[in-house]
Amino acid sequence: MTVERPAGVTAVAAAFFLAATYLLAVGLIMLARPGLVSMAAGAELLGGLELAGPYMFLLMAGLGGIIALGLWRLHRWARWLALLVAMVGVVMLLPSVSSAMFDFRIRKLAWEGLGTILRVMTVWYLSQEPVREAFAAK
Repeated sequence: MTVERPAGVTAVAAAFFLAATYLLAVGLIMLARPGLVSMAAGAELLGGLELAGPYMFLLMAGLGGIIALGLWRLHRWARWLALLVAMVGVVMLLPSVSSAMFDFRIRKLAWEGLGTILRVMTVWYLSQEPVREAFAAK
């Protein structure tokens, strides 16, 4: 029995794949040409982990790629990992959103707020009954 992948799952898998590709590219550039790219290039996706250096970029790229592939193939573990990563991302963004709101930095507030909204939407979508059923049917 073949289960059709919901369009939203494809979109979430694509987002994980794009983030993984970006982190992989930046990590490899950092290793090949130290100092060419700032570690701050991964701050939006790594939430402080970028300070561990290029190997953290590569590790998180691998994790993101594995989650993307698992979502694409409708593996239940990938859904749970995607939910976990999105929830951790929301928690990690809260201090910067609060800081941007307090300091009234509109640009930072808009970007961090958008990141929070997208992560919350991901958690909400992957928690919906039809999506859960698609993963359970596999």
